[in-house]
Amino acid sequence: MENMDVFADVVEQQSLNRAAQLLNISQPALSRKIMNLEESLGVRLFERKGKRLELTRAGQICYEYAIQMRQLDREFIQAMNRFKIGELPASLTIGASLTTLQSTLPDLISFYTGGSPNTDIKALTGKTHEIVSLVKDHKVDIGLVASHIEQPGLHCDSLFDDHLCLVLPALHELSSASSVGMRELDHLPMILFSKGTWYRIMMDEIFHRHNVFPNVKMEIDSFEAILRLVSTMGTATLLPMSYLRSRLLENNDLCIRQLPELIQTKRTTSLVYTDEAARDGAIRFFVEKAKEYFARTDAG
Repeated sequence: MENMDVFADVVEQQSLNRAAQLLNISQPALSRKIMNLEESLGVRLFERKGKRLELTRAGQICYEYAIQMRQLDREFIQAMNRFKIGELPASLTIGASLTTLQSTLPDLISFYTGGSPNTDIKALTGKTHEIVSLVKDHKVDIGLVASHIEQPGLHCDSLFDDHLCLVLPALHELSSASSVGMRELDHLPMILFSKGTWYRIMMDEIFHRHNVFPNVKMEIDSFEAILRLVSTMGTATLLPMSYLRSRLLENNDLCIRQLPELIQTKRTTSLVYTDEAARDGAIRFFVEKAKEYFARTDAG
């Protein structure tokens, strides 16, 4: 849906005028596209308050799917390009969370395909327990999860340990504070992962342990969406350190603060696959390349 991409641009620019300039169309034409999208979906995507646009809950959901559609569009173009040059790739299906798909998995896949360039890699997303079920049901070949899984019939190889860090707009008052602890997160406006994800469970446990009650403005599954909205809305978030690349922070004008309480709370990211998959040469090769990749990353 063309208007979904246009809608995402409006959300990210937080202005019809700036989005219209970006898209090189008139503001009335852009307004009609948004109105047409709202009419086709049967919901209001924005609350219009003077010159400001605020996302409705339906708008938040729509934006998350718009980001996913962008990724699918890129994957579709890549698949068609491979088809046109006559490649007949092998196939590997990976299960991962949406956040892992957007952050950790791209670099790993790039490293893997350096040694196996014709592999056709597919991905299914879900929460950790859903990915484990997909592995057990042979709907994915291998799962990448933020946990260590011990279940009969499954192999679990630990890749790296990770901790959360506080991510802030560069001009946020806490970005230059001499020290930041858990107390500063009490009533702090934040955008967090949706409830039920492993990292959100970890966050809620930390908040409970320190008797902290953040002001949660949004709950979103998409790591990419959180980064963009934190920057534009001037809020804070907690994100795994492994997801944050210097370029991502610079492009979104963000900074990070390390809190001792967060550093002390770690979670292991692992590969999960069945006994049968362990005997498959392509899957064994992926596992070895993944271990090699993260060993190099830790060493760097």
